[in-house]
Amino acid sequence: MNCPFCNYQETKVVDSRPTDEGQAIRRRRECLKCSKRFTTYEKIERIPLIVVKKDGNRQTYDRNKILNGILKACEKRPVPLEVIEDMVNEIEKELYNSMEKEVTTQYIGELVMDKLKTVDEVSYVRFASVYRQFKDINTFMDELKKLLNEN
Repeated sequence: MNCPFCNYQETKVVDSRPTDEGQAIRRRRECLKCSKRFTTYEKIERIPLIVVKKDGNRQTYDRNKILNGILKACEKRPVPLEVIEDMVNEIEKELYNSMEKEVTTQYIGELVMDKLKTVDEVSYVRFASVYRQFKDINTFMDELKKLLNEN
């Protein structure tokens, strides 16, 4: 870290403390040459994530779209908001940990369904019916049979 006053390359950290609810670290530094102090901030670099839609269009990842989809599926169900937030956090963590720059809506949808299946089966079926675009009652019944066979 170069000193902003004399451009000397060596500094020492005098104080560190978390900021932005733990998302960044504020560091007070002192130049080893001119002894002036300055502040730096260190935060995690997020790789921009692009979502590839079914029609091939690409758009920036939006956490709220996953959250809204799960909220809609869990509407009038006994699923606490905290559990829904945890699901979205886990899905987001998996997306960023994959280190892929582009992910498909299909991949995201499967992650959502996997999480919903373990939390609330009715919400899972609701989400699956929209996500998989059930054409008729037979495809809906096939999904229900799969669910019943897994249990």
